[in-house]
Amino acid sequence: MHGSHPPPIAPDLLLQAYRLGIFPMSDARDDPDIFWVEPKRRAIIPLDRFRPSRSLAKAIRQDRYRVTLDEDFDGVIAACASPRADHAESWISQRIAASYRLLHAAGHAHSVECWDGERLVGGLYGVAFDRVFCGESMFARADNASKVALAWLVAALRRAGFTLLDCQFMTAHLATLGAIELAQADYVSLLDVARSAPPACSLAEAFGELAGRGDGLARSSPASPDAAGAGASSSPGKRILQSLTQTS
Repeated sequence: MHGSHPPPIAPDLLLQAYRLGIFPMSDARDDPDIFWVEPKRRAIIPLDRFRPSRSLAKAIRQDRYRVTLDEDFDGVIAACASPRADHAESWISQRIAASYRLLHAAGHAHSVECWDGERLVGGLYGVAFDRVFCGESMFARADNASKVALAWLVAALRRAGFTLLDCQFMTAHLATLGAIELAQADYVSLLDVARSAPPACSLAEAFGELAGRGDGLARSSPASPDAAGAGASSSPGKRILQSLTQTS
């Protein structure tokens, strides 16, 4: 008889790890074991440094994809864990995926989805607490789809008053989007500051307002200096671009 698989990581334990600057990984999709990672070097995207390329700005402006928050968390994490041409194996094991689904149910893990009609063509997921968002993974099945999701996330984080967007490890791809690399001690210092106060509003409220269905809570927040004019544009994509080009 085969032994039972280990249970998912408890949401409280997973969140406690993130608050300390630590996160879990696994060696393979079917690996029941996890290990805790505290990198010596940490990648972040400063929220005021994200600048879309010309092609990405065009995709955003044209509303090429319908962008949603938490509409298909399971679909996003499954796509992120799927084999890729350049990386057949995934660190997102079944146990890790189950752990983040529990954290999502608890309100601390979120997904951003890009849709072409009814087809999920790109997205990302991560963990949110206090004024911190820790990006975990992203995927794209269409041009610029994951980058569009990231642009929406950055705009919503700025709107909500978040101060730290963690990307874990630096890659050439992230560098093109404005990511920088820090020593872990410097990251933890930023983490402590970001944990010192709550956001101005929830990520869902900020996202809804940028999508044109908000209730004004984020726009009136003094912690969101780029919000004032961003709601006036005629389309979601134009609001996103306007928000991203506003300075604090």
